[in-house]
Amino acid sequence: MKILCQPGLGYPVYVGDKGVNEQINRLIGKRSALLVTDENVARSQRNVLRDQLSGFRLETLVLPPGEEQKKLEGWSRILDALVNGHFHRDAVLIAFGGGVIGDLAGFAAACYQRGIDWIAAPTTLLAQVDAAIGGKTAVNHPAGKNLIGAFHDPIAVWIDPTWLQTLPQREYLSGFGEVIKYGLGFDAELFAWLEAHASALAQRDRDFLAAMIPRAVAIKLAVVARDRTEKGPRALLNLGHTWGHAIETTLGYGTWLHGEAVASGLVTAVRLSIARERVPARLLERLLRVLQRLGLPSTWPDTIQVEDLRTALGLDKKILNDQLRFIGLGACGRAEIWDDVSRAEVDALLERGYSPPSSGT
Repeated sequence: MKILCQPGLGYPVYVGDKGVNEQINRLIGKRSALLVTDENVARSQRNVLRDQLSGFRLETLVLPPGEEQKKLEGWSRILDALVNGHFHRDAVLIAFGGGVIGDLAGFAAACYQRGIDWIAAPTTLLAQVDAAIGGKTAVNHPAGKNLIGAFHDPIAVWIDPTWLQTLPQREYLSGFGEVIKYGLGFDAELFAWLEAHASALAQRDRDFLAAMIPRAVAIKLAVVARDRTEKGPRALLNLGHTWGHAIETTLGYGTWLHGEAVASGLVTAVRLSIARERVPARLLERLLRVLQRLGLPSTWPDTIQVEDLRTALGLDKKILNDQLRFIGLGACGRAEIWDDVSRAEVDALLERGYSPPSSGT
């Protein structure tokens, strides 16, 4: 077991499959807990988590799977379970699932009786390296992704890489959209490492995953500790997300997985960075090769209309003073915030054309 902590953050991140349950049991103590999961995790993991938790009252709520559940109705179901189960202000929510479950349960924890404790136990690669870290919780609105939410830190994050072995391949590979983001935006050596080991990672090599996951988590923790509520440098973590969220909104939530949309957004960010002569054209070639090896898309499907994508971009949460904010690259491994992206630059990116996602999606 590895324990990752960051000065300025009040919670530990446990990575491993040995001894973590003892830490979690101690954190919960004699309080009541509600375990929130979805049907897919409940089916594949059965009682893997429940069997490791003891000494307190533990109830379970199983929700339907999928991004389309990440809305106010799903959030309300968790609140109903807390109310009907007579959970009090000292209760603990445990989010056992992917990013959707984490966002729903975390947001419910932020709101129930003005805030209760919660623990993230992410079961997807994307959630383990990104969504479960940092305390951002939210639900989607038909007009845009994550438009309704709150910052509410968990009291602990429990990451067990063995939980990834039951994931469908498409969902597993989707998580690399966020890992590649860390390499491109924060750690050039990590990006080169991903280039060298993409094939082994696609096959779920346990040793490589054990090396990669703590490295990605450490990057996210370091950035979040500097900016808890995204007033400054935390916005750098949105590399690839301005375009990615617009794709998700335009296609309809769940048509593409989040990591797939982020992968496409990373290509757009690199193209913009090349157009601004901030990075060499070769970086795009390197990125496209990594995406291909990991079965991730490099652009968006031809079912998207340009005007619909432009409208979705206009609703992005990262707009400040009516100016669209992009995260670009000053170099491989160094993300930058750009508040001066012009409409002409956006139009040039929109006119790049379309092509279908790779066969991996």
